[in-house]
Amino acid sequence: KLFFTDYGNAAKVERCDMDGMNRTWIVDSKIEQPTALALDLINKYVYWLDIYLESVEVVDYQGRRRQTITKGRQIRHLCGLAVFENNLYTINSDSLSILRINRYNSTDVQALARLDNAKEVRVYQKRSQAAVRSHACEGDPYGMPGGCSHICLLSSSYKARTCRCRTGFILGSDGRSCK
Repeated sequence: KLFFTDYGNAAKVERCDMDGMNRTWIVDSKIEQPTALALDLINKYVYWLDIYLESVEVVDYQGRRRQTITKGRQIRHLCGLAVFENNLYTINSDSLSILRINRYNSTDVQALARLDNAKEVRVYQKRSQAAVRSHACEGDPYGMPGGCSHICLLSSSYKARTCRCRTGFILGSDGRSCK
């Protein structure tokens, strides 16, 4: 799945399959300006910052069990969001510091380091990476991902895929080759 925010005409948090199909709104009420999003891949939660409502909130992958993690004026200056273990990590653009927020006790907030011009934060750690099973976009015997000549996108499950072409090409009638 692909998760993303939108604060155009109607602010929302959405999800879709990697090929863009099955687009679903998972948060569409009490949301104004969602600017950052992070996933808890293990527990299947979606966290987001709303700088207009000055809140950090969470829902499960279906948009249920919504909770506010923290709220207040300090949210207005946050950008970027990452989750790892019991904490959320974000950047305070006002003080240029990386913050760690305990996602179960929002009063536990610590500034970890100061960085000039930081706008995004990511956690790279083996335990934060989901184990990958074999999937429909694995290379075939000829090295083509999922048997697609250009681009392979996972579809509704790890067993299904959709082939796409680079700009200037069209997908052939076989659904795999680009011309």
